[in-house]
Amino acid sequence: MPRPIFARISRHALSHNLDAVRRRLDAARAAGGMARIWAVIKANAYGHGIERAVAGFARADGLAMLDLAEAVRCREAGWTGPILLLEGIFEAADLDVVGQYGLTTAVHHADQLALLRQARLTRSVDVFLKLNSGMNRLGFAPQAYAGAHAELAALQAAGMLGQVGHMTHFSTADTEEGVAAQLEVFRRATAGLPGPVSLCNSAASLRYPEVAGDWARPGIALYGATPFADESAASLGLAPAMALKSRLIGTQALRAGDAVGYGGMYRAEGPMRVGVVACGYADGYPRHAPTGTPVVVAGVRTRLLGRVSMDMLAVDLSPVPQAQAGAPVTLWGDEGLSVDDVAAAAGTIGYELLCAVAPRVPMHFEE
Repeated sequence: MPRPIFARISRHALSHNLDAVRRRLDAARAAGGMARIWAVIKANAYGHGIERAVAGFARADGLAMLDLAEAVRCREAGWTGPILLLEGIFEAADLDVVGQYGLTTAVHHADQLALLRQARLTRSVDVFLKLNSGMNRLGFAPQAYAGAHAELAALQAAGMLGQVGHMTHFSTADTEEGVAAQLEVFRRATAGLPGPVSLCNSAASLRYPEVAGDWARPGIALYGATPFADESAASLGLAPAMALKSRLIGTQALRAGDAVGYGGMYRAEGPMRVGVVACGYADGYPRHAPTGTPVVVAGVRTRLLGRVSMDMLAVDLSPVPQAQAGAPVTLWGDEGLSVDDVAAAAGTIGYELLCAVAPRVPMHFEE
C-alpha cells in the first residue's frame, strides 16, 4: 500500500479561477479596460503540474512561464495558443526553440537585444519589451526604454520580429500604495509607441482591472490562493485548486509534561491524545510551521504540535477524540482550511507552500 499522502488537483477549480479573474477584467471594460489573459504557469504551474494547468486553463488566451522546457511541454500537451517567456532568452540557442515552437519572448536587457540582432531567425518572433517602472528587478530603465524600442522596431521593419509589445510588473498592487506611481512611469515611457500592453499580475488584475491593458498576467489567483494579506481567496470568489491530504498513521497518549517531537518543542499541560500524520518537510510541508498551525482531522479543525519532522507531523486530537489511525487529514485546500491559513501561521505565503510540494507526493487530477 502506498504511503497515505497525496495532492488532489481540481481541473474545475483551475477553470473556475480563470473565469473569476476574467469576470473582474470584463467588468472593467466599461471603464476602458479590455484584456486577454496570459495564465501564468511558471514553476511547474505553481506546483500543480504543467500538463494539468494546460488542461485547466484551456480557455486562457495564452500561457506564460520562464522555462523553455516547460513551454515545449505545453506544445506537446496540445496547447496551440500564444506562449510568453517571462524572463526571455538566455543564450543564442534559445532562439532556435523560440522559433521552432512559435513562442513570444520578453526582452528586458541589452544582452537580449544583442542576441536578437545577431540571430538568424527562420520565422519572425513576437516580443514584449519590459520596462523597469520601479520594482528594480527586470526591465530597461525609463530613460533607456525608447532606445531599446527603436532597436526592436528596426528589427521588426527588417522582418525579424512580429509584434512588439510593452510590459512592466507592479510591485505594490497588493498594498495601500497601489499601482498609480508605476503606471505613470510606464505611460510616460511608452507614450506614442505602438504595440500591445501587458501590466497586471494577480493583485492588479483583481484590484485594478481597469488598467490591465491588452494582456493581464494573473498567477497565484488562478490556483485559488490570495495575493492579498487582508483579503481571503474565498472572498475573491476563488476556489483552491490543490488539496494536500493524508491520514493518521499512529496515535499517542500523553501525560502532563510529556514532550512531542524533536527538541521537545511542545509539552503537554495535562493528559491528551496526539495523532501522527504522514506528512513532513520532505513532502513540502513547512518545517518552520509552529504549534497552533491549523490542520483538519476527520472533518474537525485542530492544530499542529511541536516541530515538523522530515516525514511526519503531530496534531492535537483533543477536539476530535474519536480519531484513530487511518483517520483522514487535510493539510490545506479543503474542508475550510486554505493554503493561505497555513502559510500565515507559518509566517510565509501560499505561493511558497504550493510550489514546495515535493515530487514524491502523488498528484491526483480530478474534474
